[in-house]
Amino acid sequence: MISELLKKMRPGTIAHERLRVGTMSSGMVISIPVTIVKGRSDGACLWVNGQVHGNELNGVVAAVELGRRLKPESMSGSVVITPTANPLGLDNHTKTAPQDLQDLDQAFPGNAGGLTTNQMAHALFSEVKSVASCLVNLHTMGSIHDSKPYCVYKVYGGGAVAEEKLLRMTSYFEPSVSCRMDIGGAGELPGNIAGALDYQCLLVGIPAFMVELGQGSWYTPENVELAVSGLMKLAQELGILEGTPQAGSEVRRVTARQWVILKEGGLFLSTRKPGETIPANQAIGQVLDMHGRTVCDVTLPKDCIIIGIRRDPVVHSGDRVAFVATHWDSAALQK
Repeated sequence: MISELLKKMRPGTIAHERLRVGTMSSGMVISIPVTIVKGRSDGACLWVNGQVHGNELNGVVAAVELGRRLKPESMSGSVVITPTANPLGLDNHTKTAPQDLQDLDQAFPGNAGGLTTNQMAHALFSEVKSVASCLVNLHTMGSIHDSKPYCVYKVYGGGAVAEEKLLRMTSYFEPSVSCRMDIGGAGELPGNIAGALDYQCLLVGIPAFMVELGQGSWYTPENVELAVSGLMKLAQELGILEGTPQAGSEVRRVTARQWVILKEGGLFLSTRKPGETIPANQAIGQVLDMHGRTVCDVTLPKDCIIIGIRRDPVVHSGDRVAFVATHWDSAALQK
């Protein structure tokens, strides 16, 4: 659909369409909104996906705002924007679609005959792989965790997209850290890592990565602006927009990260901030019981960087209170 529409569109124009997925019991159509911005001449195609999880909102706003700012008459190539790939989750204010509770970012490349979420994944990815030269998948952390914007990219043996290229692309978003995920190992949480949209793009040779834009369920204007600025710079690198983007000389690359998980519940209190480096055995926070007594000091036996920190103090055994980097370096960027 998108490839045919791009062929038919006049140069220097914008089209608004919807990718049909199916219908609800009432007959209401389930569809994914798409904005296609076609430049005055041929060139690369940047695909911006604002959201796969329904309660991660900064990316939705950033994707919409990017579409408002692009001027097709001054572009080469094209930009395709899907502000939400999960309209059912978005409308329900939940991470997953209420119809099947499946994680969309574990469902790619999708299945046209599968559950609702699998069908949404299939509808989106079938179009992405037919036109995209590069894809950015926007996310946030959960609503109970505070974080600075950061990036995540995936690598695997024999991959066609070089890690150096992905690192440079992430640098345009001024991330607090850029986290490398090695496919084949265990993730920080249970789930099908290989079902992520960015990984499936890498498998077919499309450079792709994730940008995490702070806290979920909130609109944070500064994070939205950071995302739009980064997307504009990436479009410059791809030759879609005029100008030469300025990448930094290095990025803080994280090669190991983990969630800090509690053994006992209570009230988790912390003054630590995202981006802060915590020396080994120093407290990340403290858990108190309902009588004000200390249950435990939350520490790690090694240095860490706070990527995200819990701000909802009500915690139980097994709850996640911090997301931290435990191994990192300064990676020089290719020019």
